[in-house]
Amino acid sequence: MQQRQAPSAADHILGGPLAGYDPGQFFCELLGTTAAPDPATIDPSRRVILQRLAEMDVEELRRRAAVAETELFNLGITFTVYSERDAIDRILPFDILPRVLTAAEWDRVERGVIQRVAALNLFLHDVYHDQKILRDGVVPTDLVLGNANFRPEMVGLDVPHGTYVHVCGTDIVRDEHDRFLVLEDNARTPSGVSYVIENRHMMARVFPDLMAGLAVRPIGEYGMRLLGAMAEIAAPSAGEPQIVLLSPGIYNSAYFEHVFLAREMGVPLVEGRDLVVEDGSVWMRTVAGLAPVHAIYRRLNDEFLDPAVFRPDSVLGVRGLMEVWRNGRVAIANAVGTGVADDKAVYAYMPRIIRYYLDQEPILANVETHICREADGLRYTLDHLDTLVVKPVGESGGYGLIIGPHATRVELAAFREKLLADPANYISQPMVRLSVAPTLSGDGIAARHVDLRPFAITGRDTWVLPGGLTRVALRPGSLVVNSSQGGGSKDTWVLA
Repeated sequence: MQQRQAPSAADHILGGPLAGYDPGQFFCELLGTTAAPDPATIDPSRRVILQRLAEMDVEELRRRAAVAETELFNLGITFTVYSERDAIDRILPFDILPRVLTAAEWDRVERGVIQRVAALNLFLHDVYHDQKILRDGVVPTDLVLGNANFRPEMVGLDVPHGTYVHVCGTDIVRDEHDRFLVLEDNARTPSGVSYVIENRHMMARVFPDLMAGLAVRPIGEYGMRLLGAMAEIAAPSAGEPQIVLLSPGIYNSAYFEHVFLAREMGVPLVEGRDLVVEDGSVWMRTVAGLAPVHAIYRRLNDEFLDPAVFRPDSVLGVRGLMEVWRNGRVAIANAVGTGVADDKAVYAYMPRIIRYYLDQEPILANVETHICREADGLRYTLDHLDTLVVKPVGESGGYGLIIGPHATRVELAAFREKLLADPANYISQPMVRLSVAPTLSGDGIAARHVDLRPFAITGRDTWVLPGGLTRVALRPGSLVVNSSQGGGSKDTWVLA
């Protein structure tokens, strides 16, 4: 008679609701491996988390998830989906199982983000001043000067500490070889940090026993760090500089975040109508009269910022603001014109940009990118359309792209026509085998693809919030993590 094999340590590690969890051939963020887990090699903190989960059941997880969802709704933690008929507000789906990064993994990400932000700021200073990188042929001149986000009004304007990108959100994925790869840079008005902080608050309320005793790096200082960076760039003032957060208003999709950040920073939340330019300075209307403003953290796009310079029909900005900024009487973050640096076509040149300005190899590699405005890139993309992800350079949020391996022949044929009609609008990349994380689904705990958006704040120096926004594709097999496309988020734990 055949003896029954005793349960292994790995069976215990993946017991309870994790029993049967299968990451497939993808790198698993919680197990820290692509192979079957060997408890002896799993980071001790990860092992503690797995053991605690193994002692629970799926129904208990569902109960806590329901509590979290109700709290998110009651707190008004929402975003707006403009593509839907009535532009409805939704809560960002929150998955109760955290994404975990060890200290060594985070060190790799943090150093790479700091390096990348430094290169972006040097690039922006150069293209708005001497344009050496263009003259040296490292980046094509027309790609920058012909870019819709290049602002001639910024040429020759010096900004404090050479910092153009004060807040940067870098979208990062991990492949099956445990390589962190940059998908794109968000250097204009990156959003999502409010969800990072609220996710941590939510976990502390509904799942305190999972984190108990673990050395997870805190994230609560983001608001004060941002305030400090704004004070470092603020125009000269007699006393404490007055900083404000400029929002387009309640109809903006990220308005919740604007309210949240103003509260975290302890500064007034204003709209364009609350500010006025008089006597060469910016003033805020208050019940006690006009009060001077020395720095503005703006959350509206360049074209709406100053109707005297950009769109004359804008009612969201402040007339005369650019002139005051040029005269050094106010500071603006992020700087106008940063969009030329986070363009998806310019992104393809970032490894060369890092080498050019820093004389270093990139710590975080780009995903291999083919530029369709170039003949070779277009030819390769057309020849391999069914294996590539093709993205428009001017879109965000997962709109306008095609994932070749998941597309039908009809969809591929239609996209081919769009590509041929406007090749300069597209780049293509191989489909990265994104890492996965255990996620609560209708069938229990299942593997779902994730990415990561760390947030960096730069004044004189750069600080990176430990962790960042982990977005998760909630649909089985989906690679699209954007909230507007049905994605959700997780709390991101960096182990100290």
